Amino acid sequence: MKREAYEEALKPLTLELVSMARWVKATGARIVVLFEGRDTAGKGGAISAVREKLNPRQCRTVALSKPTEAEMGQWYFQRYVAHLPTAGEIVLFDRSWYNRAGVEKVMGYASERQVEAFLKAVPTFEKLLVDDGILLFKYWLAADQAQQEARLRERLEDPLKRWKLSPIDLAARAKYDDYTKAREAMLKATHTQHAPWTIVDFNDQRRGRLTLVRDLLSRIPDTHAEPDKIDFPDLGRKPAKERYKVLKPIPDWTES
Repeated sequence: MKREAYEEALKPLTLELVSMARWVKATGARIVVLFEGRDTAGKGGAISAVREKLNPRQCRTVALSKPTEAEMGQWYFQRYVAHLPTAGEIVLFDRSWYNRAGVEKVMGYASERQVEAFLKAVPTFEKLLVDDGILLFKYWLAADQAQQEARLRERLEDPLKRWKLSPIDLAARAKYDDYTKAREAMLKATHTQHAPWTIVDFNDQRRGRLTLVRDLLSRIPDTHAEPDKIDFPDLGRKPAKERYKVLKPIPDWTES
């Protein structure tokens, strides 16, 4: 999808997202959105599409690094619970507790027993969240292996994206089929009526973002809220001019 067409299609969705955020604040709703998928699927771009125009104090992203020694001794869900939203908040998880069923399982960071216990516990854990009133949405961003290979190569060659490429990403390339099996087992065990999975095609990332945002908005009970009325009287005088010493602008080297 061309950038121009994407940006034009995103505009009305962004306006609706802003209205939805006002509704969340006004009603005290709590929203949790999980973004899961293979490396390079497009989780970061999808999250940016959702939160770009929202108040960062209200809408925050959670992207946890590997657990500390103390966290490894805790109940598995404990460090994620600490980041759940309070009334009026939206929390976007860039990967989530499902790490245990994916990278931890495939790369050997969790034992089979731990993974089995996790898959058994997840439906109950998520039922507790939903029963308490949290609006929980789980998205799996799907992309073919050919797309993954191309995007990994792009990260390798682009110095602005190189930070996204880790040794684990490269090691995971050889375990593509193992990740597929792990994903299918995860979906089978955790796709429930109270917390279903939604799979979105992200082979075209721009089109995938539009699809995801549209679906998210359609599943929230009411996304409309009028902005607060603000009295904005005339200043009553001419605007003051600031007086300070400014830096000289950088020369336009493109003209040389």
